[in-house]
Order: sequence, then C-alpha cells, then structure tokens
Amino acid sequence: MTLLRANQSKNEVITTARLPLETRNKLIILSKAKNKTMSEIIIDSLEMYYNQEESGIDSYTLGLPYFGKYGSGEGDLSTTYKQRIKEKLRARQNSY
Repeated sequence: MTLLRANQSKNEVITTARLPLETRNKLIILSKAKNKTMSEIIIDSLEMYYNQEESGIDSYTLGLPYFGKYGSGEGDLSTTYKQRIKEKLRARQNSY
C-alpha cells in the first residue's frame, strides 16, 4: 500500500517493506555510522541495485580480466586431466 502525504512533493511516496529483525538492526547501525537516515540508505542501495541491473553485466563478463591470468600456458589441461592424474599416481607408486 502506498500513501501520499500532503506535505510531501508529488515525487515522493511512502512505501512500507517488511525487514527481518537482523537486517533492520544492521540498517539502524549503518544509518548512525554514516549519519544518514534509514530512508537515504535504502534509496542509495536501491539506486546501486538498479544501476547494476541496467548495466547487464553478467558474472562471466566480470570475470574476464581474471580468466587465464595465472595460467600454466598449457591449453589442454581440461581435456587431459585424467591422464595427468594417472601419471602422477604411477610416479608416486614407483617412488616407493
């Protein structure tokens, strides 16, 4: 349910949301630490969420700069892993 107060501008409305007690307590602590109202923190959080959603960046795109950063230089590791494990086990058994 949305309520409109007479002293508010027409751009602002009051919206009620149910929060878990722990979330509400964190919100209170954060509002005191940042010296902002709870409404300001919620509005800022929603704006960040909207911006993230609008950018449409998926997890793959976010990870691209890190993929292969610490690579071995061998391009077949995902296809020959079973063979490599067998070789390592054989080498280990033969060392005793």
